[in-house]
Amino acid sequence: MGACFSKETSGRTSQAFSTDPLRLKSDTSLSESSVRQGEYAPDFSFNDHQGKLIKLSDLRGKRIVVYFYPKDFTPGCSTEAAEFASDYGSFKAKNIEIIGISPDDAESHLKFKEKMSISYFLVPDIDLAISKSYGVYGPKTFMGKEFMGVIRTTFLVDEKGLVYKIFKKVKPLGHSQEVLHEFQ
Repeated sequence: MGACFSKETSGRTSQAFSTDPLRLKSDTSLSESSVRQGEYAPDFSFNDHQGKLIKLSDLRGKRIVVYFYPKDFTPGCSTEAAEFASDYGSFKAKNIEIIGISPDDAESHLKFKEKMSISYFLVPDIDLAISKSYGVYGPKTFMGKEFMGVIRTTFLVDEKGLVYKIFKKVKPLGHSQEVLHEFQ
């Protein structure tokens, strides 16, 4: 159950990543995100809990929260997921769908959904294609060590498929309410 993606932009040709060797490092960092406010959210596909193939673009007409997180079952990711799960009814009442994306596989997501009582979509991004297309895979630091990973980021997508708000380097506690407030 992998995922794939394509990129659509607002009337212009765009590359997800530069081929200029001097810009390659910055293209993988959050500061040079390949997705900007006002652009179409890169399309990707995934299987729902019944195995039906869904594309992000199939959800046009709804507002969408696309949030990226590093790993199932870690403290920050569990906090963020629990809050979105708790507030999911409020999001649905406003015709807002939630999609969580991490590098974990479908089996891990299934266990995570069960443990955290998650009703919204969780998308596996094992090959990091979606994370890279959104510009959220890059250098991170933890306990003094630098490594590459998914940087916790949330994109708010309007009914037309345009990104209208980006939350970078998200703090998990209280983030769900912060996002819900943005939709007011």
